[in-house]
Amino acid sequence: MGQKKLQRFAEIETFPNVLIYPEGMPGKWHEFFKNNHPITLELACGKGDYTLGLARTNPDQNFIGVDLKGNRIWRGAKTAIAEPLPNVGFLRTQIDKLDNYFAKGEIKDIWITFPDPFLRQSKSKKRLTHPKFLQLYQPLLAPGATINLKTDSPELYAFTKAVIAATGSTLITDIDNIYALSEIPPVLKIQTYYEGMHLEDGRIIRYLKFQLPSTPLDWRSIKLPSDEEAISGEY
Repeated sequence: MGQKKLQRFAEIETFPNVLIYPEGMPGKWHEFFKNNHPITLELACGKGDYTLGLARTNPDQNFIGVDLKGNRIWRGAKTAIAEPLPNVGFLRTQIDKLDNYFAKGEIKDIWITFPDPFLRQSKSKKRLTHPKFLQLYQPLLAPGATINLKTDSPELYAFTKAVIAATGSTLITDIDNIYALSEIPPVLKIQTYYEGMHLEDGRIIRYLKFQLPSTPLDWRSIKLPSDEEAISGEY
């Protein structure tokens, strides 16, 4: 590991807005933020660009960026301290461990911005919108909570639409090209580092917003189409 990464790992351990594999957090985030404002997560947040952007425009809400890579979290946490943004926190952990850190109904919304699409079909269970993950999120979400996906991957976009249909979720917003809109909603104008790179490459940015069903999900019983079927829409 490079010296810079080692320094950043050491530094985030001193940051008051970063928690690293914390214990006893479910139901206690109001103590961390010192308020009872609703909580939104950005999963696989990287440098936390969306976490920061959402926090700047919604000071009456709390935002937590979740990522395993402390080197990336360092940048977002340092920015939040410098501005300052007291409604921003970062959680270093694996996403499949979320239920160790949040209580039932504690999360208002989830944002998933430019995650790895894991394009091989055999890796589909690693996609953050796979029913396996949706089952994990479901009990942690408050009534009316939404899941938001922003991606440059047509495959992940099509897969997620298929998942929404297969799980009985409610599709709220479906935008197949954000930057073709005559008026882009402010919440979608926030750009991550990777989004900027994708736009420079001429890629199309897509967005989905949906709500999970009220009945508990059992991901093993959910039949999904193949990626080819999802892309063609024939399912």
